[in-house]
Amino acid sequence: MASILSTRFLNITIASFCKAKNLEKAEALLIDGIQLGYLPDVVTYNTLISAYCRLIGLDAAYPILNKMKEAGIMPDTITYNTLIVGASRGGSFNRSLDLFEEMLQAGISPDNWTYNNLIHCFFRTGKPETAYSIFLDMASRQLCPSSTTYNIIINGLCKTGNTGSAVKLFRKLEGLGFSEIVTYNILIDGLCKAGRLAEARKLLKELGQSGYIPNAITYTTVMNCCFKSGKIEQGLQLFSEIKSKGYSTDIFVYTTVISALSRLGKTAEANAFIEQMMSKGIAMDVVSYNAIINNYCREGNLDIAFQLLNEMEERGLKTDEYTHSILIDGLCKAGNVEAASKHFHYMEMKGFHSSLVARNSLVLGFCNAGRVDIATNLFNEMEIKDPFTYTSLLHGLCKAKNYRSAYKLLLICLKNGIKVLSATHRAVLLGLHITGLWKERRKLRAAIRKAKFVKY
Repeated sequence: MASILSTRFLNITIASFCKAKNLEKAEALLIDGIQLGYLPDVVTYNTLISAYCRLIGLDAAYPILNKMKEAGIMPDTITYNTLIVGASRGGSFNRSLDLFEEMLQAGISPDNWTYNNLIHCFFRTGKPETAYSIFLDMASRQLCPSSTTYNIIINGLCKTGNTGSAVKLFRKLEGLGFSEIVTYNILIDGLCKAGRLAEARKLLKELGQSGYIPNAITYTTVMNCCFKSGKIEQGLQLFSEIKSKGYSTDIFVYTTVISALSRLGKTAEANAFIEQMMSKGIAMDVVSYNAIINNYCREGNLDIAFQLLNEMEERGLKTDEYTHSILIDGLCKAGNVEAASKHFHYMEMKGFHSSLVARNSLVLGFCNAGRVDIATNLFNEMEIKDPFTYTSLLHGLCKAKNYRSAYKLLLICLKNGIKVLSATHRAVLLGLHITGLWKERRKLRAAIRKAKFVKY
């Protein structure tokens, strides 16, 4: 009895250190506990594995599995489920499958949670066939799929562009008496994102007739889709329905309407909704300000956008990286790169030093302004770059007819698996042809052909 109580106390204390993100003390306590005769169990090691996966990553968590085995404690289903989630969270989707195979070879039976995580993992990586094969394996082991399993599959099918298959599965499940509000919301969202507004509205109507009550999320999803499809009246009608049914018209609902109206150039109507929101005592937050600032920047109304920035700061709202990136992008698109550069320095003074979005906007802005030398300097200073960064500079170099530099940069992209547009490839090849750089053109064409056969 004393041993059990001691182990339980050890586990509680280790869990407390892990929760406080103090992994060194947690490990030190485990060593001290063993020396004092407080023997750890599978829960002790599972707690540590979970903390390492969450705070550092799978590579740091996996060695604990070996320590566990050395201590004579066999891992269980929870151990491997935690590692599989850790691999998925870190983007190591193939590693998740390896861990699943390792789990089976160790004779540890997977459960619903194991399969749900794997199915979700492979839908996320755009491999619906693998996800479906895992689902079939689940059925072969006579594990009954839960509502969560089906919701993951329907959501995954929608996310991978298989909305038609998601609808068929939903109808099949509906025929078997399975349906719930979460499933409806997932499918409605998927239909909206696929541009199938009529079907989404039909499903919303069905939901109301099914005995389930659509919630504000359901209505807001379809309402947002209406606005994006240019069906303003339908969107506003749904907003009225939300209010008439007594749902809470919170800041998210209002921001959806205000953003849509601002984006469509209906500034007066958007302002009317802002006043209506304020009269209800709903205060604007950073997200709603960002949405509205973004729309004013798109319209080229930068004066109003900066007025809103001043208003935010006067109200004591803490602006975020996105706020300033929107404004920098707006200034660049308006051709005012000097002001954009000044605002970028202001942004850095505010403590935002690593905004890739803002830096990308500046690189493109200076390229469009014909100042490729400044764009190149910015590019060289950037520690983190993405395909958009490379494409922007390549575009600028071609525009400045500096094809030799464009050729060298594109070779780097091809060598490192950085994907840029095919149109950019053609622009550089054409430039090399026009300027008579035949040798470089041949080398580049060979590199492009080679890259097509290499998977990065």
